[in-house]
Amino acid sequence: MVIKEEPEAVFQALQTHSTHHSTEYYYQVRSMKCRTAVTRAARFIYLNRTCWNGLYRVNKQGEFNVPKGTKSSVIFDTDDFVSISVLLEDVELVCSDFESQIERAQAGDFIFADPPYTVRHKHNGFIKYNENLFSWDDQERLCAALLRAKSRGASVLVTNADHESIRTLYADFDLEEVSRYSAISGAGSRRGQFDELLIR
Repeated sequence: MVIKEEPEAVFQALQTHSTHHSTEYYYQVRSMKCRTAVTRAARFIYLNRTCWNGLYRVNKQGEFNVPKGTKSSVIFDTDDFVSISVLLEDVELVCSDFESQIERAQAGDFIFADPPYTVRHKHNGFIKYNENLFSWDDQERLCAALLRAKSRGASVLVTNADHESIRTLYADFDLEEVSRYSAISGAGSRRGQFDELLIR
């Protein structure tokens, strides 16, 4: 939203971060409370680009707590925020619960949903990464909303864990098992190929 409305101000703030980037500065920025939308947007981009593996994680207080990573580039050659702002000119950006937005979908619309993966099994380390857990009730609510959208003629694509609970929940959809490489784990031995579901 902020890049759409104030692209040059965000870029200038990001340049300031780039100038001061260091380990000490990273942790100062990580702990700071932003007063404006521009400083929040620039802080988010800065932390995302310089934290460990570009991971977004918060603690129970909702505070970003990812350590500094090895990458030092803050400004990219592709940082043309003004052009991005132009592309977003006629785009409506909404921050809300997913259900109210899915209910707006009609025939010809496309919905892509990438929820936090199922919490119905014990091997999902990511369930602690949100201060407000995306519960199994939320998984069921999402599926029900997508079924309603599908009945109105919307096209749906969902990603989730390849787990029996998800296969059962999305029994009325086409399911395809896919494999992807994940480099997120801190331990190299835990990185590798993981099975997921594409739900159409």
